[in-house]
Amino acid sequence: MARPPEVAGPRQLVPFAALSATYFAHIGFFNPYLPLWLKSLGLPITVISLLASVQSLTRVFAPYAWGALSDHTGERVKLLRISALVALAASAGLWWPGGAWWIALVLLLLFTHTSSMMSLTEAAMAHLVAGDWGRYGRVRLWGSAGFMVTVFAAGAWFERFGMGSFPAWTAVTLAGVLACTWWLPNVKEAAHHAQVEREPILPVLRQPAVRWFFASLLFHVMAHFAIYGFFSLYLDSLGYSKATIGALWAVSVVVEIAWFYVQGRFIGRLSMEKWLVVCAVATILRMAMTAGLGGWLAALYLAQTLHALSFATHHTACIAMVSKHFPGRMRGRGQALFTVIGYGFGGVAGVLAGGAIADRWGFELLYAAAAVLGLLALGCAWRVRRLESRAAPV
Repeated sequence: MARPPEVAGPRQLVPFAALSATYFAHIGFFNPYLPLWLKSLGLPITVISLLASVQSLTRVFAPYAWGALSDHTGERVKLLRISALVALAASAGLWWPGGAWWIALVLLLLFTHTSSMMSLTEAAMAHLVAGDWGRYGRVRLWGSAGFMVTVFAAGAWFERFGMGSFPAWTAVTLAGVLACTWWLPNVKEAAHHAQVEREPILPVLRQPAVRWFFASLLFHVMAHFAIYGFFSLYLDSLGYSKATIGALWAVSVVVEIAWFYVQGRFIGRLSMEKWLVVCAVATILRMAMTAGLGGWLAALYLAQTLHALSFATHHTACIAMVSKHFPGRMRGRGQALFTVIGYGFGGVAGVLAGGAIADRWGFELLYAAAAVLGLLALGCAWRVRRLESRAAPV
């Protein structure tokens, strides 16, 4: 279906930038400091890793279910509003001192709704930008900015006042997300008729390049859960202050913002398949430096700057690959598969295995294992590049 010209201008993209900013502002404090809040409750690292894995567990089923529903109804914006409202209501349960099982239940309900929000948003944005990845980057960078603000602010706040206000930060940031969903243009895509809905995506998944792409995605994101799930605990174990922890998180976001801002000038210089290879190499270097040079603060800052390639560039390349192989009416399910395979299965395996490794052998070996996962991602990405180059017309 052709892109309507009236939905392609800045007036329609600004609300998506605001939603990205508020959503990642929520993520910017929640993901880095959730393990520290759980630690402040007296929970052991094994339990902390299990609770942190709840988010990845919901990404196994929730994004695809929400994506299929959005493909069927075309109501992506309405579904975003419902998700934000239920997540805000669920966050009230964090105030209740019910123990690990209660926290797991609250997180399950909360993450079931927040874990689908970015796949719904990315599907709607991919429709609006129509392959203009420079414009996509300029919208997406506001999410990185929101993350940076709260990772700095929350780090300073928790350093001074302690972790007790973690539930309040959750409620305030989710309220901001809910408000921004009501600012979105209520653009409804055409609902899919039954005969179209029955068109399977299995033929796409049977394509060798697609299978190798998802394998690369799995290993690449699994490696990054050494950062997402354990970086704060690792730094805390090395004696770094919460303000320093926040600063190290923020450095990665600064370079992420810079890349998203300028990627329109550079992303076209290589094919997306070649970018996957470059990003895998950056991941190997980042994890190896974090494993071996954790006591050297300057090395940690340098490793965090590789986030511009290992995450930001990789994210854009993946969204482009999904848009290429899952166009039109398969877009919602394609974006959902990206989340399910990478941040669902990859996240669950990364957090659970990472927690077991860190608990038994320490964080340094955890990051060494992440570097090995980066090597596996590199091998799969290289295979994608070879397959796509053979399929390209001469």
